[in-house]
Amino acid sequence: MRILILGCGWVGEEVAKYYIEKGDDVFATCTSIEKADNLNAFGCKVAIVNFDDANSIDEFPKEFDYVLNSIPASSKNTVAEISNRFQNVRNYLSHIRYKKHIYLSSIGIYPDIDFTFDEAYAGEMNERLEVAEQKVQLPKTHIYRLGGLFGKNRIFAKYFQNRICTTGDQPANFVHVDDVVNLLALGFKNDLQNSIYNILAPEHPTKKEVILASAEKYGFALPSGFEAQDSFQKIVDGSKISKEMDYQYIYPSPLDF
Repeated sequence: MRILILGCGWVGEEVAKYYIEKGDDVFATCTSIEKADNLNAFGCKVAIVNFDDANSIDEFPKEFDYVLNSIPASSKNTVAEISNRFQNVRNYLSHIRYKKHIYLSSIGIYPDIDFTFDEAYAGEMNERLEVAEQKVQLPKTHIYRLGGLFGKNRIFAKYFQNRICTTGDQPANFVHVDDVVNLLALGFKNDLQNSIYNILAPEHPTKKEVILASAEKYGFALPSGFEAQDSFQKIVDGSKISKEMDYQYIYPSPLDF
């Protein structure tokens, strides 16, 4: 098979390794020489492309089995900049052939309020992420809205060592990268019945519980204190894809990451 990964960051790299280990051809784009060297080292065919400026990749073939699009709609960019970036991505995708395209969005598209969100939610959303999703909704496209990504060397407690934590009362809407890779592989291989899926572990302990559990497990220092300031109870339901695919999470709870 021939796989294309646009914007090959942390998740993309794990997906690339998954397919390369199976003997598939993986093509990837990134924006730095250092990243390109890293991807080349384990067998990717790499092009350095900035979709803020470009909308074609002349050195790549024009036909792929699957396209993983993990180009970020980052908060440091304006809505206009995001719109331009993803219009360029759309233009590129419109001129190649593929069986399926999955775009990695974020559950950050949902507002930070007391609510349980599923994919049917149609209220106000983050404009930046919404624009990116709209731009890439081409035929044969599905959107995965990822929860907070952890696993490998990304340990939640690491980011709160000796600091005040003000979000400890919030539910953890997290997902382990190994489960993301599995659900991407299943999504490419099987027919997906819906266009949008939330991707996150089924259990939602508090962030304080996750910090304490991961600090103990990995030996990180505890926060210097917990202050309940940002305590909205936002829960994102990711059960749709697990039911559709009959998928059992490797890590059903962030307490086990």
